[in-house]
Amino acid sequence: MTESSRLQPLFVESIDYRPGAERLVTCLRDLPQLVFLDSNFPSNKSQRFDIISAAPCKQVITRGQITEVVSATGKQTYTSSPFGVLKNELADLPDADPGLVELPFYGGAIGYFGYDLARHSVALSGKARSDIDIPEMDIGIYLWAIIRDHKLSRAYFVAHPDCELQVRRDILERIDHCSLSASHHHFALTSPFQSNMTRAEYDQKYHRIIDYIRAGDCYQANFAQRFQAGYEGDEWAAYRKLRASTDAPFSAYLKTRDCTLLCLSPERFIKCRAGKVETRPIKGTRPRSPNPQKDLQYAQLLRNSSKDLAENLMIVDLLRNDLSKNCRLDSVSVPSLFEIESFSNVHHLVSTVLGELLPDRHSLDLLEGAFPGGSITGAPKIRAMEIIEELEPVRRTAYCGSIGYINCNGDMDTNISIRTMICKNGGLYCWGGGGIVSDSDAENEYHESYVKVSHLMDILGNANDNECSEQNYDRPSR
Repeated sequence: MTESSRLQPLFVESIDYRPGAERLVTCLRDLPQLVFLDSNFPSNKSQRFDIISAAPCKQVITRGQITEVVSATGKQTYTSSPFGVLKNELADLPDADPGLVELPFYGGAIGYFGYDLARHSVALSGKARSDIDIPEMDIGIYLWAIIRDHKLSRAYFVAHPDCELQVRRDILERIDHCSLSASHHHFALTSPFQSNMTRAEYDQKYHRIIDYIRAGDCYQANFAQRFQAGYEGDEWAAYRKLRASTDAPFSAYLKTRDCTLLCLSPERFIKCRAGKVETRPIKGTRPRSPNPQKDLQYAQLLRNSSKDLAENLMIVDLLRNDLSKNCRLDSVSVPSLFEIESFSNVHHLVSTVLGELLPDRHSLDLLEGAFPGGSITGAPKIRAMEIIEELEPVRRTAYCGSIGYINCNGDMDTNISIRTMICKNGGLYCWGGGGIVSDSDAENEYHESYVKVSHLMDILGNANDNECSEQNYDRPSR
């Protein structure tokens, strides 16, 4: 008897596959903890699946040093590693047999791991202010999902054996009665985006990082500025506008009890499937141009930039080390270095690192061992994080953390939550940053930190003549 034959079968039912996921998300929006892991198909065709779910049976939430597991039967509190708590909760959810249908997820964990979750393992000073009150980790344990398979143009409703029959019936009824008409919801900014630091403050902090690099404290530090605006209306309407104008393959819409996350990330953090591990760090950015000749020139400048190549290689080496903590040492390899990937607003320099998970390790061990991603900290990681803590005035919260899923069989896919907006209490927050190395240029770094998120701010109504417009930034004299 094979292992799969001993597993309980999943409930799998085919549903209509139609272009766009908005209809399905809309019919579930009144349910709590709605999650939409969005491949951004057809704008981006590099990823195969969308995952939609809601109403988790448990929540695993970390605030400070406390992690709570909340379910219908009560609440349990832990002070141990949040990743370990989540791993134990997943261990209580048995694997199931998906049959002949290829599915990335059919029951397990979905949510976000905030950047500041690293404070459990790294002793940071606490200098950066915590001014957005959301958990460091907010994960749901979900027993059903809608899977859209863009490779086969199929869609499925899947339910874990632990999912109650009435829940399955309720969700299928919602799907059957989804309105085909477009839904219209209001969203508008009530104030323009503004940075949390002036150009002079940015330059001062930039030169402090250069001093640290020259003193040998680090080779690279990722430094970000935060932009903030006021808003009113429906965050789902904002996400629909953003995804319609971008092609980020690791996007996500998460509606939690504390906030809403709008993520348009181009970067995979860690994927683990059947023990095969992949991470694809991004380091190196140039803007796009509507002029084809100039656009090609930007890509070639990136491809030939010794500064960007060196920066990317530093992070590849860091991630090789991070993966090696939980992968077979002889399995960690770099099959591709310095590939140019072009998105709607930027060209990126991307590398790929592969590995094979050790037999006695879980994908959450892998995630914890590499968290937060080296591409958004710098190298060496801990010293870079200490410098970030000193110089960035506020905590990153969900920004530069990770959003994704861990299936009940241990398969996992997560992003680096860059190009991410946090919506809370009428405030809209997003960050733009970049890696600073010894031969960086202050003006170029400042410009890059804006370029990475300017299109998102503009899409949501940021006028060209407000304080945050890039052409109005104070330029240093030459």
